[in-house]
Amino acid sequence: MKKFIIAMTALGLLGGAVAHAKTNPAQDLKEFRAYFFKKFPGVPLQEYANGIYGVNESRRVEWEATMEFPPFEPGVDAGQDLYNKYSKHFRKCFGNSAGKGIRQNYPYFDSKSGDIVTLEGAINDCLKKNGEKPLGWKKGKLAALVAYMASTSNGKAININVPNDKRALAWYERGKHHFYSKRGQLNLSCANCHVDSAGGQIRANILSPALGHVSHFPVYRKKWEARGSGVTGGFGTLHRRYGGCNKQVRAKPFKAQSDEYKALEYFHTYMSNGIKVNAPGVRQ
Repeated sequence: MKKFIIAMTALGLLGGAVAHAKTNPAQDLKEFRAYFFKKFPGVPLQEYANGIYGVNESRRVEWEATMEFPPFEPGVDAGQDLYNKYSKHFRKCFGNSAGKGIRQNYPYFDSKSGDIVTLEGAINDCLKKNGEKPLGWKKGKLAALVAYMASTSNGKAININVPNDKRALAWYERGKHHFYSKRGQLNLSCANCHVDSAGGQIRANILSPALGHVSHFPVYRKKWEARGSGVTGGFGTLHRRYGGCNKQVRAKPFKAQSDEYKALEYFHTYMSNGIKVNAPGVRQ
């Protein structure tokens, strides 16, 4: 795995040149898991759905106490109300499931458009097609709606496919490149914090393992609750978190649902294949 990380860093230094013939997502996933299994011996794969609470016993005790009365429940209820409001549209867009029980299959590569489709993107596209105003990408109503929809997939294993299509492989490589490339004034990559230093402490926070990261999004954070308003104020989407991470390393964030973040989500989610959805999560 160390060689793998070094190789990805080198890839970044070479300006992102991609050799698709060498792309092997299945091997990447095997090495990614093996690294964390060695770093946190004895931690079962499914525990990574719990983030730092799956690998840090003292923080787990605090989290279990919080989960006795989850602070996100009113927000999930608000998300369900929004779902019921738009359910007739969702039946047209998502078929018989009407958007329930589908979180584990997003994001996916759409062979017709050549694009990566995120769940948030699919929802707003559906709303626009049916004459509704799209919802804000990073927080509030859309985050609460996705939190509810994701909760209907709890217990279903993440199952992202990277087909043998040069366009899909290019998206995957772009996301992998972003994950391992250093950026910002602090010159840090996603991997520096959430692979190399996973489980370590930065100020008062514990750095979470990248394995399983996406399984509990959208997440509810006290930090966001203090900044927000109403019962949905504490929620944030995965792309909101990406932007926050970029700011923390003093790099300019990309826009939510940008190609850069869609590619990152595609790679990032693939790396959690097999881990069961556990959403929404409460995080520090």
